[in-house]
Amino acid sequence: MNRLFDLRAREPGRQAGSPGREVRRKPDRLARLSRACAAAGFGAVAFAGQAAMAPPAAPDPDTRSAVDCPILGSDLDCDLQRRVARANAILAAEAPGTGYVLRDRVTGGAYRNAHADDLIFAASTVKLAMAVDLLTRDRASLIALSASDRSLIHAMLHSSDDNAADTLWMKYWGDDHMAFMNDFPNYGMADLRSQGGYDGIDVYWGAAACTTNDLDRLMQFVLEKMDPADTAYIVNEMQNVDSDQQWGVWGAGASAHPGDKNGWSGVGGWVLHSVGFAGAGQRYTLAIMNPSAASFEDGTATDTHIAETLLADRE
Repeated sequence: MNRLFDLRAREPGRQAGSPGREVRRKPDRLARLSRACAAAGFGAVAFAGQAAMAPPAAPDPDTRSAVDCPILGSDLDCDLQRRVARANAILAAEAPGTGYVLRDRVTGGAYRNAHADDLIFAASTVKLAMAVDLLTRDRASLIALSASDRSLIHAMLHSSDDNAADTLWMKYWGDDHMAFMNDFPNYGMADLRSQGGYDGIDVYWGAAACTTNDLDRLMQFVLEKMDPADTAYIVNEMQNVDSDQQWGVWGAGASAHPGDKNGWSGVGGWVLHSVGFAGAGQRYTLAIMNPSAASFEDGTATDTHIAETLLADRE
């Protein structure tokens, strides 16, 4: 579970993200006009110098209905685009400040909503970054993890154990207490910021803010850049979390073999976050940061509903 303390009073002001972060291509003007006419039900279009009665042109193989493929220029397939549109409608009604990033690792397509750059209290999602850092430092012979340390890493990932995270943090935080914070950007968490300390600890894992983009990049690092044995270990841990951690990305459904690392805090308002993967070979990754849920139940339900909408029954 996650310790109930509120550090968001120190949270930096959320930074407005720019809209439309989906991966885009820029079709030329003629292609855009042709597609618009085709979507409206018109046939060939007469341009200057072209006979008005010219026979209909062969259909553009890339022409797709805006209903079937509602995100102009997206590299996501049409089914995922429709799912994104439904997820956006759910969030607009239930949790309009929520940021999320969806990625298809096979096609390279990705979608970021308008809040993916907001800086938000990170809660226990930082424990995934801690596990990555400890395993990476051990692999580089910068530290030597003991059997007890590895048991604590398991507890930190399996049940989000705060005491395990505290022990590891203070054992491996370095002489200046900044070892973890200095390493986190190496794993994609370029926007992560310390928000100070807690209970006499000057720099603390539980006092950090990050963006949904940070969590997306961290998940890509786990799956693509770590030593394969360390990747396999973390994937297995995330796929076998305790039952009270099975929400958020877990909504993709059992057949998708999801894995997640969740984080929450409930003092002074609820934040509910989830980052993980689903699909064969961890094809899809999803990061969700929900900064203002009405309750734990409300926030977990929304996060889970988004994952289900985006990824349930995808191969």
